[in-house]
Amino acid sequence: MIQLLRIELYKIFKRPRTYISFGIMTAITFVIQLAMLTDGKTFIGFAMQGINEQFDIQGNILNGYLVTYIILQSLLVQIPLLVALVAGDSLTGEANLGTLRLLLTKPITRPKLVLIKFFSSFIYTVLLIIWLAIVALFFSLLLFGKGDMINLKSETFIMIMQNDVMWRYAAAFGYAVLAMTTIASLALLLSAFADNSIGPIISTMGIVVVLTILSNLQIPLFNHIKPYLFTTHTIGWKGFFDEPVPYAAIARSAMVLILYTLGFLVTTIFYFNRKDIKS
Repeated sequence: MIQLLRIELYKIFKRPRTYISFGIMTAITFVIQLAMLTDGKTFIGFAMQGINEQFDIQGNILNGYLVTYIILQSLLVQIPLLVALVAGDSLTGEANLGTLRLLLTKPITRPKLVLIKFFSSFIYTVLLIIWLAIVALFFSLLLFGKGDMINLKSETFIMIMQNDVMWRYAAAFGYAVLAMTTIASLALLLSAFADNSIGPIISTMGIVVVLTILSNLQIPLFNHIKPYLFTTHTIGWKGFFDEPVPYAAIARSAMVLILYTLGFLVTTIFYFNRKDIKS
């Protein structure tokens, strides 16, 4: 199993598209950081104009912690596409290369093959989030310095002390891994149904975009289904920057994501185990 996983990871990281994903994420991060360097004070002044009239806030407001939060809000919308680029190609890529039937002639069961594809996609997702933490958090701290973090919300703001921030980011990045793993399992499921890689990738993003719109629409008609959409819970990482932290709500959202991931994975195994790959 370990040897097969190593082979699968080798396949993933020898493809140029894998490094394109890391490059795209790095480029977007640097663009946001450059924008904050050049015009960040104006942006913060505009965002806090109502707050400054009531409170006298001193210190380094535009610090690395706040910039990282802004980056996460922007990038965690695009990362599902980067995850789908690899996970959506997991099974269809083998079919396109003509190696799927060859793989299944080996002493490896179909469920085990699906699990190997899933775990390799999970490892890729973990590495992608770790790289995001490096370029977003540590580079932002290097460029903008440290300080107390202000979480600007629509009607209020939350002040988080400097010595109380890092654990929140560690938890947020961990939660992001869980959320993106759900996306990866969806892309893997669609990959089992498709005959080419483009279909699962586009379908995954289409589903994520549509469900995200439904999750954000403030229409009573959709309020009953929002708690059951996985996209409603992918932003649960923001809860770590509330005060007090809503641990119960975060745990419920994490459980929903885990159930979706398991559901997608079990469905993939069930379908792929019966799929005709001879025709």
